[in-house]
Amino acid sequence: MNAVLSPPKVSRVRWKLREVMARRKITNKALADELKVHPTSISRLKTQDMLPEIGGEVLGQLIDAIDNLSAEKYGYCTLSELIELVLGGQQCEPT
Repeated sequence: MNAVLSPPKVSRVRWKLREVMARRKITNKALADELKVHPTSISRLKTQDMLPEIGGEVLGQLIDAIDNLSAEKYGYCTLSELIELVLGGQQCEPT
């Protein structure tokens, strides 16, 4: 019997800014100052569990700001550090 496997369905995209900022010891104020936005804007972004509706340019600026504020030991921030695909209620394992 020839079974056709369908790709797993992504149920959501998890936003991990809170975890990244905590791990890299970046405060709301420091990130807000780097991005030239109000700290409340960072707080709102940080408390989201699902990927917020932000454009690619803003996402790029956010990654650059995290890099600028992080100690060298953390290396570069990547998109996969900030988001995680969740398949049918389970986390995707990075490859």
